[in-house]
Amino acid sequence: MPSSRRLSRRTILKGAGIGGAAAAMSLPLLEAMKNKAVAAAPESGSGKQTPGRVAYLYIPNGVAGGAWQPEAVDQQGNLRKLNPWMQPLEKHRQDITVFRNLWTPRGNGHIAGTATWLTGGGFDGREINAGGTSVDQIAARHFDGQTLLPSLELSVRGEGIFTSSLPRNAISWANATTPAPRDIEPRIVFDRMFRSGQSGLGDPAVVDLVLEHSKSLKRQLGQSDRHRIDEYLQSVHALEQRIKFAEKQKQRAANLPALQNALRRPEAGIPDDHQAYMQSMMDMIVLAFWSDATRVCTFMMDHGQSNRYFNFIDGVQGTWHALSHWKDISGKTEDDDGMTSWNSRDEKRDMYNRVTRWHTEQVAYLLTRLADINEPEGRLLDHSMIVYGSSLADGHEHEARNLPVLLAGGRELSIRQGKQRGQGRASSMSQLHLSILDRLGVPQKRFAEASESMELDS
Repeated sequence: MPSSRRLSRRTILKGAGIGGAAAAMSLPLLEAMKNKAVAAAPESGSGKQTPGRVAYLYIPNGVAGGAWQPEAVDQQGNLRKLNPWMQPLEKHRQDITVFRNLWTPRGNGHIAGTATWLTGGGFDGREINAGGTSVDQIAARHFDGQTLLPSLELSVRGEGIFTSSLPRNAISWANATTPAPRDIEPRIVFDRMFRSGQSGLGDPAVVDLVLEHSKSLKRQLGQSDRHRIDEYLQSVHALEQRIKFAEKQKQRAANLPALQNALRRPEAGIPDDHQAYMQSMMDMIVLAFWSDATRVCTFMMDHGQSNRYFNFIDGVQGTWHALSHWKDISGKTEDDDGMTSWNSRDEKRDMYNRVTRWHTEQVAYLLTRLADINEPEGRLLDHSMIVYGSSLADGHEHEARNLPVLLAGGRELSIRQGKQRGQGRASSMSQLHLSILDRLGVPQKRFAEASESMELDS
């Protein structure tokens, strides 16, 4: 019969193996931690013991005019039907808010707009100054010492001529002139959360290393907590297996020239399949929040002027940035590749919209993963705020107003979802940042130019 032992929220599973392999894993929130969690969790408006989390997901190049407008919204602002480009989020319609008339002070460029999306400041290109500390890093400092990592800064590996441009590759800033370094390999992110020692990811696996400790701990816990630990370890193990499989494929490719051509990866640990890569990074966010390894994350789903080809999407040709300038169809403007042209504006805009939809599908994947995980006080999604959007509106015009931004999750953090907000006057994104900080329990009276938070609970 398990005892009624109480655990600290900071309890970790530890293990050691032959040759210096070692592991340390944070645990998900358990019933046995709930009394302890009161002291560790931030004081938020929700009054809940489960801590809040936030992830900012950034896409460059904006969206075509109308692609962010839901198909049907009633007079009270309730979402009734999403448009075809947002349709992958339809099953999560009651868990999202779509904004209109949102702006940032420098939200109209690939450089300044990217760098200041989370700072709300002005951008000085000579000094590479983003105008202040980004909202995620303000939150990270508040949680410092309460989690294994203050924050995670993730990105996919960039493509195109602007991959070395610092401001195009930074949305998270430790201060006005210091961007936070980004992790681009799932394996590295995983190791930061779960590994110690010099062995790297490989046999023995993390789950194997901590198995004995987990068995000992489970004998002292109730049935629901034992089940939660088992479910959590299974998820970690599944992710380990995916990463190992990618490594084995790389080794096979090195010995088989034909396979090498098909499976070549630019760097170890980065899947050649862009969707697999993207979803592996999404999985890292899920594990980070579930394990309470961190409560703050940013993810650049591409750099601020991405020239990535999306020809793997049916009916799409050309790079993302070229497609964003959908009114130019000759193929001889901006940073076109000189090989791709289009028959009409409608054709090119449709391709641009298909890229928008593809990214929406990846966000839907993340929301589904978060929604499928239950915590003692609701779903993981209900305790997580996911901000997704761009620093550009219509990519062709470089529009600074009506930025495509949505907020998902946070039902247990006093956010009323299933809405379109902002049909009236324009609002600064800094007001949204201030509202999120408030729900995380971060005492912040002002952010950038905003001293009033955005109303999200009505």
